[in-house]
Amino acid sequence: MAIDFRTLEEIMAKGDSHAGASLNTPLRADAFALSDAEKIEIIARNFRQIMLTLGLDLEDDSLKGTPLRVAKMYVEEVFSGLNPANQPKATLFENKYAYNQMLVEKNITLHSMCEHHFVPIVGFAHVAYISSGKVIGLSKINRIVRHFARRPQVQERLTREIANHLQEVLHTENVAVVIDAKHYCVAMRGVEDTASSTLTAEYCGRFEEEATRREFLLHLGNAQVL
Repeated sequence: MAIDFRTLEEIMAKGDSHAGASLNTPLRADAFALSDAEKIEIIARNFRQIMLTLGLDLEDDSLKGTPLRVAKMYVEEVFSGLNPANQPKATLFENKYAYNQMLVEKNITLHSMCEHHFVPIVGFAHVAYISSGKVIGLSKINRIVRHFARRPQVQERLTREIANHLQEVLHTENVAVVIDAKHYCVAMRGVEDTASSTLTAEYCGRFEEEATRREFLLHLGNAQVL
């Protein structure tokens, strides 16, 4: 049976496709026109309406503060990575000890949110780079992972965003990123598969060479898995 490509295009236009449509997180031109306080007020008001539509009693002590709690969580925590002003400052240091092997930071705890259903993505990121003359404080790698995770995401894009940013701040092409994560849009709804996880990888520069990539993956032999 022939595929009706016009029908497929119509489906994608309606937002039913789960494919990532952009290499960067899609943002409107006026994304930062409002202050955080204004965003919190608007989100709280609209989330209150969602809860009322679901039939919840917002006069109950347990529920009446929920709209504001959710709004503050969205703006100040789980989606704070949308704002470039929150991007961690990556201070570099001279590689005075001439370390020329790969540095691997593994088992970086990762929390993000699926942009298709707004439910959690939880897992681990494993990052490596080979210095071109500069090194970065170890905690900054964790902070960079957290920054890009704190926005509505698809895992493929998240993996590439982390790798691209590390290449930029470290002034090296030699970067590798592997993410192993559980998607709660799979575990909590739809197929409701609680056992599976998703693995993505981005290998750049020398990590595209088989021997270097194999060494990196061997270092991950006892990495955390879901």
